[in-house]
Amino acid sequence: MLSDGWKPTLFFSNSNIFPQEEADRRYEALLIVAQAYKLPVIRELWDHGPWLEAVSGLEGEKEGGKRCEACFAYNLNEASRKAEELGFEHFCTTLTVSRFKNSKVIFRLGEQFPRFEKLDFKKKGGFDRSLVLSRELGLYRQRYCGCEFSLPSS
Repeated sequence: MLSDGWKPTLFFSNSNIFPQEEADRRYEALLIVAQAYKLPVIRELWDHGPWLEAVSGLEGEKEGGKRCEACFAYNLNEASRKAEELGFEHFCTTLTVSRFKNSKVIFRLGEQFPRFEKLDFKKKGGFDRSLVLSRELGLYRQRYCGCEFSLPSS
């Protein structure tokens, strides 16, 4: 994005991440990225309750199914709301960098929000590049998407 002339602001809402300590670890990693690229960061307060309501009844869904779609929609709505509040012309999501997330689904959901930009960060080797950058910057790499319903078995 930077090489294409964008001036991104990083927005960390992520009330889907559980437990809060995990959200805090991921936020600390984001701050390292922000510092490396001199990017501003906005963090919303962690508020897991409304997210739980958004996925209520979908707890038993398989990973990548309806629960994930509800989660994506929830987080896209949060980003859209913040973009509108701050007068941003565009917003996107880094969810598309993951090889485990379906960009077509994310784009379909994102289309309902004004200002949404369909940027697929896994294109042009984006996922592999994210792994290299994670190593270079010494970033924490999580073992699950974030919600308690996807926690790995110990």
